[in-house]
Amino acid sequence: MLAERYRAVRSFTTTLAAPLRDEDCVVQSMPDASPTKWHLAHTTWFFETFVLARAIPSYRAFHDGYGFLFNSYYDAVGSRHPRPERGLLTRPSLDEIRAYREHVDTKMSELMASSAGARPRTPGFDIAFATRLGLEHEQQHQELLLTDILHAFSRNPLRPAYRETGAVIAVPDADPLRVDPVTLRWKRYEGGLHEIGHDEADGFSFDNERPRHRVFLDAFSLANRLVTNAEYLAFIADGGYARPELWLADGFAEVQMQRWSAPLYWERNRDENGQPPTARFSQFGLLGVEPLDPHAPVCHVSFYEADAYARWAGARLPSEAEWELAAQGARPAGNFVESGHLAPIALRHSGALRETEWSEEPYQLFGDVWEWTQSPYVGYPGFQPWTGAIGEYNGKFMCNQLVLRGGSCVTSTNHIRASYRNFFPPSARWQFSGIRLARST
Repeated sequence: MLAERYRAVRSFTTTLAAPLRDEDCVVQSMPDASPTKWHLAHTTWFFETFVLARAIPSYRAFHDGYGFLFNSYYDAVGSRHPRPERGLLTRPSLDEIRAYREHVDTKMSELMASSAGARPRTPGFDIAFATRLGLEHEQQHQELLLTDILHAFSRNPLRPAYRETGAVIAVPDADPLRVDPVTLRWKRYEGGLHEIGHDEADGFSFDNERPRHRVFLDAFSLANRLVTNAEYLAFIADGGYARPELWLADGFAEVQMQRWSAPLYWERNRDENGQPPTARFSQFGLLGVEPLDPHAPVCHVSFYEADAYARWAGARLPSEAEWELAAQGARPAGNFVESGHLAPIALRHSGALRETEWSEEPYQLFGDVWEWTQSPYVGYPGFQPWTGAIGEYNGKFMCNQLVLRGGSCVTSTNHIRASYRNFFPPSARWQFSGIRLARST
């Protein structure tokens, strides 16, 4: 029932913000990130602007200035406060934003209770669709709330933890560069015509997932698991960040300009002499600074790093069509935000492995980390954006972005599907992004 889903999603946003202090909710650590307070307000503005204002003829905005403050990028709706300056919005207060959320939640509850016979203010307006879109939109911002606060905390010298305790994952003592507990295997897929994209009969999807269409693929193989921290350490030990032949030109320029030498949030330990490679680094995460789990999927790498690693490993990144072919028919199950780990976990801890011998079937397709693909983010053949202002939701970003698939450890389970297309610029690292290898066969 839509009303129940609305209450659950909105309540979960409040739950995610609960561990934070008021001061945490205001800070903006970089232009690409937003303060928690802004996420709380923007998702509420979305329901007010795209549902309530269009459905209720007499509806008046909670505050006349909030449309300017909390519009993200909808030019058709009006002007907006500059994105890099969201951290300057000390007013309205967090309490005022909570009151804003409560007001809109009350109005939405009243609307959903009476919408069966309602005549929307905007002709042809579909209240149920707009509400569902708002909920999917809020789930995206739930993930951004966590990734953005992680980045903010990483810039604090005190290294605060978002949450003090989590699921306990044992880190083995053995050097995994010599012992790999889950052998990497390859699943071969036949070439030919295949269908990808969302079937509209299967329920909600974003406009960028449609239409379902045919693609021709050459035969290929896909790795049965994600690339691990230990494997990425071997790339670092082999001078991977200093070898221009492994990198795209833009990527190597970014490495030099940003002085990258490891994934984002890896911290080199002070006393590393005589230590095995995996003991030389710690990793900062939502639970604070923790030992680097060698068998967990490598995380917080850019497309440039993923592509360079794949080339070093004698492989490549999959296309999004190849990834979706492998994921079709698979139930979206894995390490999502509901698991409470709030970090990628080793495959052997995930509950996905029940065989004595590891299968070549792909594991970890969903959850843990968003998987970079080699595919540019463009519209499918016949793509049509939604009409009106919400047509700006996806289509206007189809330039200079790469597609990621599968969700992450901070994605909600009921938000992801095989056809879901995430997208970020190739230099982005603050998202929970990782690597799965592919090969042409």
